[in-house]
Amino acid sequence: MWAVSRRRVASSSVLGQSFRNARPTRCYSSSNEGYAMTLVSRKGSSQVSGIVGSLGFPVGSKPLRDVISFVRRYPPIFVHTRSFSSDTGELVDAVVPFMGESITDGTLSNFLKQPGDRVEVDEPIAQIETDKVTIDVSSPEAGVIEQLVAKVGDTVEPGTKIAVISKSGGVTHVAPSEEKSSKAASEVSPAKTKKVETEKPKEETPPSKEKPKAPSLPPSKPSAKEPQLPPKERERRVPMTRLRKRVATRLKDSQNTFAMLTTFNEVDMTSLMKLRSDYKDAFLEKHGVKLGLMSGFVKAAVSALQNQPIVNAVIDGNDIIYRDYVDISVAVGTPKGLVVPVIRNADRMNFAEIEKGINTLAKKANDGSLSIDEMAGGSFTISNGGVYGSLLSTPIINPPQSAILGMHSIVSRPMVVGGEVVPRPMMYIALTYDHRLIDGREAVYFLRRIKDVVEDPRRLLLDV
Repeated sequence: MWAVSRRRVASSSVLGQSFRNARPTRCYSSSNEGYAMTLVSRKGSSQVSGIVGSLGFPVGSKPLRDVISFVRRYPPIFVHTRSFSSDTGELVDAVVPFMGESITDGTLSNFLKQPGDRVEVDEPIAQIETDKVTIDVSSPEAGVIEQLVAKVGDTVEPGTKIAVISKSGGVTHVAPSEEKSSKAASEVSPAKTKKVETEKPKEETPPSKEKPKAPSLPPSKPSAKEPQLPPKERERRVPMTRLRKRVATRLKDSQNTFAMLTTFNEVDMTSLMKLRSDYKDAFLEKHGVKLGLMSGFVKAAVSALQNQPIVNAVIDGNDIIYRDYVDISVAVGTPKGLVVPVIRNADRMNFAEIEKGINTLAKKANDGSLSIDEMAGGSFTISNGGVYGSLLSTPIINPPQSAILGMHSIVSRPMVVGGEVVPRPMMYIALTYDHRLIDGREAVYFLRRIKDVVEDPRRLLLDV
């Protein structure tokens, strides 16, 4: 029998006239197993064909017309085609990039592309979830995803290969003869199985003697003391994400490390809300961003930190590190977990710059595009639980900081103003601090300063 093995670079079809215009390129025979092969190529094309025979004579010693006539007389000829990309070095690996100095590994969360999909240079093909951020794995070359090496859920390190990309975009094809032979085998095998089953004689089993059935006892009633647990099929077990595990670890470490104490106060929001109402249109027109309440609290926190520098300090071993800068961390809740991006040098910013910074960081947090640098550091944290309707809470310190300010919802409550009871928009604020470093006096003064600035923003202009 003969078999013809063809490799092609450009797609075209098989034998008819291909051997008419064929010319030998190189011939050789294998004497070990009695096979002979001659490689021929069509004129005007980039195809490479190989004819392999097992009749015991070297094809290379025969004229080409004899080979062609022999192929026509003995038809079972099988044609195989596949891409040359693996032979010419056109496969490139997509590997996990460097993820940051403090991040050594991550979890492969999902693939954005599948085998056979077309990708461009630097197009994301997968996402790696780390303790802090989600990092994209980009394609190093344009081409087609040929193979996914890693699996979703695997722990990967920088440099780990996760996919193979073919720059030529070739796809492996299955030979038509192989498809037919496999289909024929699959069709024949069930028929043979049925025939064997029909020819197999049935063994006669002797009739079994039926034993008298014992009377069934009624099911025992559960005792009143047994707890009625919900069925297991109504429970779901979902693995924690790396970000959630990191947040849980840091919060528990904070609780175990710090001597946390929380002090409270309430703020009349009338002046700040009136300032916002009066100038929101002009502010938006000039700066292109809406005037919110967070910028007012950030400016108030900067003023309080400058008045009480111990709240901006941190314990390091047996030393106290005083920070002469103010980097405000803003807690943002996302579907994947809590992230705390940082507003750098908040003491040098005005209201518009703070609002723009908060908006940019909030969008990146929700999109999952925050970088490591945007979340590193921070000397003080503000957490606004009021956006979710929280009336009062005791926030937990974000290590390695020493204090955190908690904002809450604004509620209209009756207050005594000038000897009269009037409704006022009030907000409870809370300061949780490390009592090892910060005494109660400094904590109360700090919170009092925030109250004074929010209730009368003119203090910021006069620095009083």
